[in-house]
Amino acid sequence: MMAPLFKTGFFGREVGIVIAMLLGFGFGFFLEKAGFGSARKLSDVWYGRDFAVIQVMFSAVITTLVGVFGAYYAGWLDLDLMYLNPTYIWPQIAGGITFGLGFAIGGYCPGTVAVATITGKIDGLLFMLAFLFGVALFAEFYPLLEGFYKSGYEGRLFLSDALGLSHGLLAAIIVIFALGVFVFLHWLHPRINKGS
Repeated sequence: MMAPLFKTGFFGREVGIVIAMLLGFGFGFFLEKAGFGSARKLSDVWYGRDFAVIQVMFSAVITTLVGVFGAYYAGWLDLDLMYLNPTYIWPQIAGGITFGLGFAIGGYCPGTVAVATITGKIDGLLFMLAFLFGVALFAEFYPLLEGFYKSGYEGRLFLSDALGLSHGLLAAIIVIFALGVFVFLHWLHPRINKGS
């Protein structure tokens, strides 16, 4: 059996939608269980009080990375059938900066704000309303922004291709880097939080 299962016809659109919904609800459930529906918990990263977000998200990244490229090298996954968002360098850099500022100021990302809103947090609801207002504002001004939105087009681009590395080598570098970050944070956390 070759993945991705939807693209190879293993199941249809309806089953794909159900699976996507279950994965989305599962992701939200585990975000809430980890405490990531709290802006305070998320903001503590910026102040060096709690590094759980970095550890959990880096764990998710390396688990996915090893799973995807492990399946690719084992012949179970056809990377050509996987959808990748096209790369538009300049708008994606601008989007990353905007996202980072919003996260630092409000303490939420789109996933965690959904969790906060659904669990009844007022700050989450206000952040969600601001997020939706921003989406509507972008849609309204899209004709003026379209040139910039489509600038720096690089097509379907893997980071490994951009750096001239094999998928496996880049995956190994990222895993080693992540493990180094985990060790560093384990060492750093008690030193920063001595008085608390």
